[in-house]
Amino acid sequence: MKTVLLMGFEPFDQEPVNPSWEAARQLDGFKIDQDVMVVARELPCAFATAGERMLQLIDELRPAMVIATGLAPGRSEISMERVAININDARIPDNLGEQPVDTPVVDGGPAAYFSTLPIKAMVKAVREAGIAASVSQTAGTFVCNQVFYRLQHALVGSAVRSGFIHVPGESLMPLSRLVDGLRVAVSVAWNTSVDAVEVGGQVS
Repeated sequence: MKTVLLMGFEPFDQEPVNPSWEAARQLDGFKIDQDVMVVARELPCAFATAGERMLQLIDELRPAMVIATGLAPGRSEISMERVAININDARIPDNLGEQPVDTPVVDGGPAAYFSTLPIKAMVKAVREAGIAASVSQTAGTFVCNQVFYRLQHALVGSAVRSGFIHVPGESLMPLSRLVDGLRVAVSVAWNTSVDAVEVGGQVS
């Protein structure tokens, strides 16, 4: 059985829940097809531990694909992230009280990495399912971007495709619709080898 590792974050910024994890965990055990299954795991919202936990999970599970998800407060669409940048610039402290400003994610690493997921095909399919979605050109500079960058850095040159999805808060998208949208996005990510070209990008 091949594994698609789907990760979400614990709550942060004094919020009681994080919809990225609430949605991801509902897909734990979902079979994309007969020999591919989603395994969902939670990440800490902390610069010092999130990346290390992610790398441990990759080493433990040896996934065939990795998708991280995180909350983007204020966004109303499921956002397929295009690019991770090599900078930490936290507007608020993380869950361990750390607030790095203008520090690299990886010393000496490239300025950015692109997602290796078929992000436009994913957006197209989620929209066709009646759920709001877009391509996003910025994953921010908080822990989500750090995890996205470290994920791409760890898997560069490998056969394992990977990327990041930002999700709306529950006030802007009910959890049931978010789960449905993620299910579609993950399935299309696995089953699509060449990305679509007809969906334009959108900064969100």
